[in-house]
Amino acid sequence: MSSKEHTALTTDSNSLTQRSTVLTLAIACGLAVANVYYNQPLLADMGRSLNISVQQVGFIPTLTQTGYAVGLLLLVPLGDRMERRWLIVSMLGLLAGILVVEATAPNIAWLSVSSFVLGFCSIVAHLVIPLVAQLTHPSERGKVIGTLLSGMILSVLLARSVSGIIGEYLGWRAVYGISAGVMLILAFVIQGRIPVSKPSSTLSYQQLMQSLVQLVREQPVLREAALNVALVFAAFNAAWVTLVFLLESPAYNYDSRVAGLFGLVGLIGVFTTPIVGRVADKRGPRMLIGVAVVVSLSAFVILWIAGGTHLLGLILGVLILDLGMHTGYVSNQIRVYNLVPNAESRLNTVYMVTNYTGGALGSFLGTYVWGLWQWNGVCALGLFLLTVAFIAHFSVRKRKSTVV
Repeated sequence: MSSKEHTALTTDSNSLTQRSTVLTLAIACGLAVANVYYNQPLLADMGRSLNISVQQVGFIPTLTQTGYAVGLLLLVPLGDRMERRWLIVSMLGLLAGILVVEATAPNIAWLSVSSFVLGFCSIVAHLVIPLVAQLTHPSERGKVIGTLLSGMILSVLLARSVSGIIGEYLGWRAVYGISAGVMLILAFVIQGRIPVSKPSSTLSYQQLMQSLVQLVREQPVLREAALNVALVFAAFNAAWVTLVFLLESPAYNYDSRVAGLFGLVGLIGVFTTPIVGRVADKRGPRMLIGVAVVVSLSAFVILWIAGGTHLLGLILGVLILDLGMHTGYVSNQIRVYNLVPNAESRLNTVYMVTNYTGGALGSFLGTYVWGLWQWNGVCALGLFLLTVAFIAHFSVRKRKSTVV
């Protein structure tokens, strides 16, 4: 990359990676990204409240995840050239404001716009994780990233469960009002917790954006990892977005509270993600990616055969799907962070934009096929997406990345 790039962090790496500081950062990451997922157990309640159809309200998660992908593209690269504490605190403040707007949405148009902007501002985790990755030795990077991501996974799972419970008793608007207050508290905590650091690059914003194209062009491993995680996440989201409709269908007759609690099945990811990181450090992440695809495929087979009518089959299928998705997510991300020193934020941008674009597409397609073919259509979609991921992964020979 340009000779103008340089490592200029004034923060002592030991102070930044102390256990208490990492815990604080993990909480901030988790609670910020949780805003993207609050709506999943609340879709049915939103639809009834605003008197809109399943297809209309089903598009809300797509808008939120699309906004998240756009935020990753336009905002995350700034982590390589701006003071990170100021950037993180500013984004938390913006999140608080848009959450208030979301909570007061009077119609589908207002809800749609605010959902997109909410996703756009929920990228705090991807300002924090590249910083930690940059200051961590490659031999320990998987363990540290795995630990941070396990905290994020826990927050996402609790987000679905807590939002379902709050939505049941206080209404879906209360979920976003409460979250707005939490974001303000986090902003004050982070302001006093993270030391000031200088950026790792002096590239202009235009040059940063241009370098994204260069990274994609010159890093085949980046392209491979991004495509793989996008397909896996698309299949994962197709199942999760439609799960609430399945649980409220005559096959189960559960309410949004149960749909939210169902997310606790995915707690397996909290415990397995750090293990995946350690295994990736020792054995290499590419092998684990193949395992993740095969595991995810087996999950959709179970969901198709038994998940539509048997609760035990649904729980088992979701549990295995969460295991496969999180294994693939962590393993692909470790591959990406090991490619180019001092470009962690931009590598993360390419990876996560592709990831959440796939997630948004999966949400849209999942809702669409549910309207046509119900749960069978969703499972067929998941199997198709993962079959493409399987073919792409096992048809590509292991290659060394090109140094940028």
